[in-house]
Amino acid sequence: MASPDRPVRPPRPQHELTVVSAERVGPHLVRVVLTGDSLADFGAAEHTDAYVKLRFTDADGDPITRTYTVRTVDREARLLTIDFVTHGDVGYAGPWAQQAKGGDRIVLSGPGSGYAPDPDAGWHLLAGDLSAVPAIAASLEAMPADASGVALLEVEDRGDVIPLRAPEHVDVQWLVNPATDDVDFLARAVDGVEWRDGVQVFAHGERESIKEVRRVLKQRGVPREAISISGYWARGRTEDAFQAEKRTPVGQID
Repeated sequence: MASPDRPVRPPRPQHELTVVSAERVGPHLVRVVLTGDSLADFGAAEHTDAYVKLRFTDADGDPITRTYTVRTVDREARLLTIDFVTHGDVGYAGPWAQQAKGGDRIVLSGPGSGYAPDPDAGWHLLAGDLSAVPAIAASLEAMPADASGVALLEVEDRGDVIPLRAPEHVDVQWLVNPATDDVDFLARAVDGVEWRDGVQVFAHGERESIKEVRRVLKQRGVPREAISISGYWARGRTEDAFQAEKRTPVGQID
């Protein structure tokens, strides 16, 4: 039974989509383009962090869902692009993306969303690892031409650096961190930027790394309403374990 303090959310729309193409764009990144008539009504047009739940089945035939951020959506052409972070045969979504070919089908639900760059912000700070690149890329493309700010993108391998379009006065920095257990890496980079008033922050990625970023933001006195922040994933945990962890107070970032 739902808590009386929380309204029951209607189920998100389902989309049965077909793979148009799949290509590897980096050592740990596969781009899959999907199509389907229902994309004409795909929501979250006002946001740049749209995410969807993809449906898979495990070896026992039980349903498995995995969450991914949308890279682009063209409602008129009925095309949806998702960039999948991959690490060999680990997981469900990554291996599926690596083997995807034209004509394959997949069911997903969504979108959910909640962030868009504020055109009135004094400057923007965007920070995240490879899992956050799709949302950060979409955000950069949505900013007005006169926007200013910094985007800090942490990757394991120089090969994962991909071209991004950004306003002239937004400094896009790719930060290579082969020491994947260095959870302070991104937070140190955030702390090292030249801070200005009126910041709007988007910071998402690995849970422990983002917790350290949040501490920096708190020390800098950034108001909560100016921050979009969350852990997209947790090192050493499957998404199922991570989502269960987030539902308990000890696992919450906020």
